[in-house]
Amino acid sequence: MTSLPVLPLIRRFGHVARQDGVLPATAKASRYIVRRARRLGTSGLHGKSVAPPAARGHYLTGIWQTLTQEQAFNMPQAPAVHRRRRKIAMIADLNLPQCRKYRVEQLAEFWRRRGVSFDYAHFQDIPRAVRIMQQATHLMEYRLQSGQNAELLRYEARRLRLPILYDLDDPLFSVSAYATYRNLTVLEPELKDRFVDDAPKYLDMMNGADVLSVSTPGMAEHAALYSARPIHLRRNFADDQTLTAGHAAMQSVATHDTVFRVAFASGSRGHEADFDDVLAPLSDFILAAGNRRILVLGHFDAKRLPDRLRDRVDRVAFSGYDAYLQALAAADCALMPLCDDQFNQCKSAVRVIDASAVGVPSIASQVGDLPFMCKHGLTGFVAKDQGDWTEALTVLAADPRAARQMGIAARKDLERHWAASDRTHIIDPELIEWVEG
Repeated sequence: MTSLPVLPLIRRFGHVARQDGVLPATAKASRYIVRRARRLGTSGLHGKSVAPPAARGHYLTGIWQTLTQEQAFNMPQAPAVHRRRRKIAMIADLNLPQCRKYRVEQLAEFWRRRGVSFDYAHFQDIPRAVRIMQQATHLMEYRLQSGQNAELLRYEARRLRLPILYDLDDPLFSVSAYATYRNLTVLEPELKDRFVDDAPKYLDMMNGADVLSVSTPGMAEHAALYSARPIHLRRNFADDQTLTAGHAAMQSVATHDTVFRVAFASGSRGHEADFDDVLAPLSDFILAAGNRRILVLGHFDAKRLPDRLRDRVDRVAFSGYDAYLQALAAADCALMPLCDDQFNQCKSAVRVIDASAVGVPSIASQVGDLPFMCKHGLTGFVAKDQGDWTEALTVLAADPRAARQMGIAARKDLERHWAASDRTHIIDPELIEWVEG
């Protein structure tokens, strides 16, 4: 295999550093190594696949050694001090579509509107992650646990003297939250053990950052039990994609038939436990009239449905966000039950955002951030006990036209109060100050 030309690279780095300064030289060297490593990682002698340089050591070994030999390893000062512009690099776990949308992509939209550059990379895409960090003034990390890649990138961030923010929207760091999390009871027992084993890895990343951001007040309160770092709120909101796709989905429902559909959406496994909380009142409601059906969207184990309900259930498989909103728009109301446990007390109200985007009223548990976003009697109903679920369903089914008007009110409230903005109920002013200075 052809090796990286270390000595010529050192000479070239020194020449550029003397002419243009250390930062431009570092950026050029990083881009060169990215391109070179990609070529070496995809082809070798006679076109055979070979292992990339990272297999022999970590990705930054060569450039760190080069910088050290040129006495350019340590940055003279933090980038945010001597640059007037702001550029955020976010390194994230992008594997979960909902998490990627609400904690990464919409954050990019928020900061770019404020004139702040924002690039992001998956934590396993080391070449891209390293590249976007070189010209950044701030590093944000999302949902990362300690491990070789995360520690490598954190080390490079400290070398670059970047201030670091760590963001999380579930208490993945909390053994105590997992201990009572009822959603895990419907999954394989070994999954709970794995989550508990991984909790210290998330806490390690949290406590190695400078500041933390979380998605709900409940999450902030719980995180404060585990970390002394400053904790700031950044709620999920309705980004442009949500509002645009929601409007299109509303328009696609040209006419309403006589069927009353109750939607239940699940973006990940385990929410059958939440569904069980409302199974009794929902079953009684559905079976009380022949024109009532349940619309299940996303992940759900149909074997957990009682026999008497199975022919009254329509299922839509997990899909892209626009298609999900199209399906949700056909509902007359959306149920958002959450088991009342410590894990769910940290949960945000993304399901209320989704339903409101397509003009569908919500019936939500009094758990987590749901009651903060769902305005009882105006944009939906907040259910405190089993009787409240039955009453809310009955009221909406008795007057479908009034139910649609409540859904329209929910959409208007979303546009007025939950679109991207710097209002304090969406983002703490201290977070904006942390970036913009």
